[in-house]
Amino acid sequence: MQSEDILSKKPLDPDLRFPYGQDPNQFADIRVPAGKGPHPVVFFIHGGYWRAKYDLTYAGHLCDALKKAGIATWNVEYRRVGNPGGGWPGTFEDIRSAYRSLHEHKNDSLARLDLKKLCVAGHSAGGQLALCLAAFEVSVTRVLSLAGVVDLRRAWELHLSNDAAVDFLGGSPTEVPDHYREASPAERQIPQARQKLIHGTADDSVPYEISQSYAAKKKAAGEHVELITLPSTGHFEIVDPGSSVWKQVENAFISLTRS
Repeated sequence: MQSEDILSKKPLDPDLRFPYGQDPNQFADIRVPAGKGPHPVVFFIHGGYWRAKYDLTYAGHLCDALKKAGIATWNVEYRRVGNPGGGWPGTFEDIRSAYRSLHEHKNDSLARLDLKKLCVAGHSAGGQLALCLAAFEVSVTRVLSLAGVVDLRRAWELHLSNDAAVDFLGGSPTEVPDHYREASPAERQIPQARQKLIHGTADDSVPYEISQSYAAKKKAAGEHVELITLPSTGHFEIVDPGSSVWKQVENAFISLTRS
């Protein structure tokens, strides 16, 4: 199976679908390992350049693999560009609402989660949302970005995915400068969090340089950032449990949830 095939291949069903709001797109798919726990947990945010045509389904493969590794997951769906209320700030408001719901329901007998061992993670556009969540929620202390769009101004300069940043933020940096300052992790301080970034050098969806320059800038500012470079690796291998690089990705999750 090619890594891109996970976009069309159905994962195993989650253990529970939990609504955190009234909109049909405001829910999380929860997977919990066997045993009484409490289990470390990953709050995972899927990608798709913030667009409605991409949903959380493909991330179910990654979440199921983490379940087998003993890590519970909240795979979060949210309103996206093309959905009523999607885009900035509605999309991010959903992420914050889901995160707060996770904490409010930490004693749910179906969850059995150890929120002292919580990692917020995301792939592609989800990497931006994960790091942005850490910038707004100081309780987020461990973040993993997988090929994240972590610099929205640079995404605009490169016209990534047919100007997806413009669609998401409602305009260019000149037209909506506040939105870029608010939403771009590269322009926000995240001093409290351990940040790991994983990016492949052969990524043709989100260029490796975005994570590379982000890590250099944040390290210079004194933030706790580690960039894990995967040579000759594309955009989807890092979220495909069947890929040759998956073990490195899984080890990063384990490091952030168990140390």
